[in-house]
Amino acid sequence: MSMNGEYLRVTPEELTRALKDPQWALDLAEEIQDAQEDNQTTPAEARHFTTHQTWNLLDFLLKRSAFPVSIVHGEEPFAEADDWGYGPPRYLTADRVLLAADKLTQMTYEQLIHDVDHSELAAAEIYPQIWDSPTSLGWARDLFTPLTEFFQAAASDGHAMVIWLD
Repeated sequence: MSMNGEYLRVTPEELTRALKDPQWALDLAEEIQDAQEDNQTTPAEARHFTTHQTWNLLDFLLKRSAFPVSIVHGEEPFAEADDWGYGPPRYLTADRVLLAADKLTQMTYEQLIHDVDHSELAAAEIYPQIWDSPTSLGWARDLFTPLTEFFQAAASDGHAMVIWLD
């Protein structure tokens, strides 16, 4: 079984309801995930997005670059939420999504991995342990642009974000 980074775009009203009723939020997340499985939606159209197993690498790279928003784990905890896979969900408010989207559009994946040595990832025990060559740094490249598009669309719509590891 693998650990995947998961994102759900929610309206501010949905976030308010989710914070009061985390089970409703989990049901909504599962419903949206199921609906999207059958459709080919672009990241800008999607309400759910996954970074698959690249979440820990992206977190390492973003922290290393002093990214101002914790987009991999979320910033605010749900007060009463159960475990959604590997811990309870967290969230970003709409204003934090806006800031994250703005900062993401100002960077490239090449900038994120600049001066990073693959041995740093092995030493930091970044999940999953695949850091045996310099080319392994490119592993998350194909998800960085779609993640940026997902955040841009959420910001444009004034959405907040629920984030969890599953």
